[in-house]
Amino acid sequence: MNRAVATPSIDVLQRVPLFAGLERKELESIAASMRERTFPAGDTVTQEGAGGAGFFVVENGEAEVTVHGEPRGSIGPGDYFGEIALLTGSDRTATIVAKSDLHCYGMTPWDFRPLVESNPGIAWKLLQSMAEKLRS
Repeated sequence: MNRAVATPSIDVLQRVPLFAGLERKELESIAASMRERTFPAGDTVTQEGAGGAGFFVVENGEAEVTVHGEPRGSIGPGDYFGEIALLTGSDRTATIVAKSDLHCYGMTPWDFRPLVESNPGIAWKLLQSMAEKLRS
């Protein structure tokens, strides 16, 4: 049996500041590199200080974020996490625990890097987005 892999809608990706400057065709390339993932309520999605290789965009559900054990808010539909690990391969900077089933789309650095290396337009726009994030 041949099953299609679910990918995020372009609308979901357009809400991610990291991808805000990208054109539809570029967003379609990114969407094609992402995979669906659901974290059941109560699951630890990321653990601060642990290795992490994934970037995720939340389609629906909610999760709590803590840093050094202190609450830092929650994430829900349209939010994202793991962009630092995606770009640098560094350890997780926060702990995220699903409050409800958390339906996400994820991408690994080994999917992301070839995409960026083969699409200079995407690379440049992501650099600009990251620079803007650092400035603000």
